Amino acid sequence: MNIRELLQSQSIFLPSTSATREEAIQQMAAGMHEAGAVSDTSAYVAAVTAREQQSSTGIGFGVAIPHGKSAGVTRAALAFARFQTPLDWDSLDGEPAQMAFMIGVPEANTGNEHLQILVALSRKLIHEEFRNELLQASSKEEVIDILSRNIG
Repeated sequence: MNIRELLQSQSIFLPSTSATREEAIQQMAAGMHEAGAVSDTSAYVAAVTAREQQSSTGIGFGVAIPHGKSAGVTRAALAFARFQTPLDWDSLDGEPAQMAFMIGVPEANTGNEHLQILVALSRKLIHEEFRNELLQASSKEEVIDILSRNIG
């Protein structure tokens, strides 16, 4: 997995001024569209929203990992937002999300690419030091560097 292929500067929001989970999902999807990974933003947002309705993707530790498989996604991609004001994400620990990673994969992908990305992120996000690095990052390039160093 190559973070530099998955995460483009257009899909990083430092800080995100989104006021709700829905706004954040829209913003990150729009960034993925601008980066060329999403061809149909509405279809992709619908897939992510449907997934959120099954159960929250707020994993705790101030982190959410919304994700979706959609025909509106042309290639696997990742978006990152660090929120100016933490958002209620119905997280498992009841705490608001300070940041979110959004994963998008094409519906036609028969593999478990989104699960591989999800597992790699989750393994690192349980570490406070890693989360703090992301919370302190001052530029989009720094976010990409932190992720490249830690995930691949």
